Amino acid sequence: MKWLIRSFLLLLVLALGVVGWWLFASHRGDNSAARTGQLTAGENLADRALIARGQHLVTLGDCAACHTRRGGAAFAGGYQVPTPFGNIPSPNITPDDETGLGRWSFADFWQALHAGKGRHGEFLYPAFPYTSYTKVTRDDALAMFAYLKSLAPVRQPASALGLTFPYSVRSALAAWRTLYFREGVYQPDASKSTQWNRGAYLVQGLGHCNECHVARDALGGMSDRPALSGGRILAQDWYAPDLSTQAHGGLQGWSRQDIVDLLKTGQSAKGSAFGPMAEVVSLSTQHMGDADLEAIATYLQSLPPRPQPALAASAIDASAQIKQGQAIYRQRCADCHGADGNGVAGVYPPLNGNSSVDEPTGINAIRVVLLGGFPPVTAGNPRPYSMPPFAQSLSDAEVAAVVSYIRQGWSNRASPVLERDVGKYRQTPID
Repeated sequence: MKWLIRSFLLLLVLALGVVGWWLFASHRGDNSAARTGQLTAGENLADRALIARGQHLVTLGDCAACHTRRGGAAFAGGYQVPTPFGNIPSPNITPDDETGLGRWSFADFWQALHAGKGRHGEFLYPAFPYTSYTKVTRDDALAMFAYLKSLAPVRQPASALGLTFPYSVRSALAAWRTLYFREGVYQPDASKSTQWNRGAYLVQGLGHCNECHVARDALGGMSDRPALSGGRILAQDWYAPDLSTQAHGGLQGWSRQDIVDLLKTGQSAKGSAFGPMAEVVSLSTQHMGDADLEAIATYLQSLPPRPQPALAASAIDASAQIKQGQAIYRQRCADCHGADGNGVAGVYPPLNGNSSVDEPTGINAIRVVLLGGFPPVTAGNPRPYSMPPFAQSLSDAEVAAVVSYIRQGWSNRASPVLERDVGKYRQTPID
């Protein structure tokens, strides 16, 4: 069955490639986005205030996370962005003439950010989240460009593209864009407050939160599920939870202060940031001003309630597994997280009602038990308590047991996990 599905997808992508080539050829001369990015007479990229604002916006957009390889120069690219179709190396965005943005105009930059097209009109792979960045305003884009142009140039050629055929056929992106990309700057909702609109702009645009917090389909497109309703981060094996604070939402019961605290310090009364989110907090959200954090919280609290999830009936009796997990929890976990699962405020996160514990897949809890939990170091929490890894001391069956117990303990009502899942995620790197 798997080979049949793969063959179907291959034929589908090839068909999309043919359509994409035709669309690309017929629209190649369209430079409307580039024209929008022309500088006016009064705009000076060397203006210090503009550069400072751009630095802040680049931080809000978390650009360094993808455009800096481990141990490399900031913004010089080379980080391999993992996707189910192969790795995509991030480009150098320092102002080097040969390998970076040195010869780019603002029109080129605006076209990339807003329209998802490179300097020569080629389609960019959506590992670069232009599907969200298209909402960024021209003024903000100009400030970001001014900051990137002010950096010291670093000569670092691009790495080879790691996509396999037919996903390496760039022209096929024309069809993908027809299906999944809607170009357009954020338009404020006149019926909402200024604070709500600011939060929506940051979450939908610069913050590009929906790129992770919604499910993707077989072609890597964001599904038709509601925005920010949670989804597995493909090729990384983490689950980005639903962000609604309303009934059945992933953050049900979170207060505005809980959201602000997590984004500012990496820790709140409801839980801590781990995995990819820890990096987001470390590099981006902890540097936001209080007004922006409050705006994001206001917007997230306006997300609608979610349908009550239906737990899949299991043919396997998990009672013995749960009993084993309870014994492991009492021995290994209760000293920090408490017999009641409520943790210790400001020190150890609660497991009771924790969105990373009762998310649909169980991935997050399995990986944290195996590999440890490491909240980000932030100005508001400079010495966070970390959780040790148990990969060496617990078997796959024991990890499955304790995770299943936690996912069904106290107020949690998530499904148990399987031993084979633990074995799979044990092999997945932490980042």
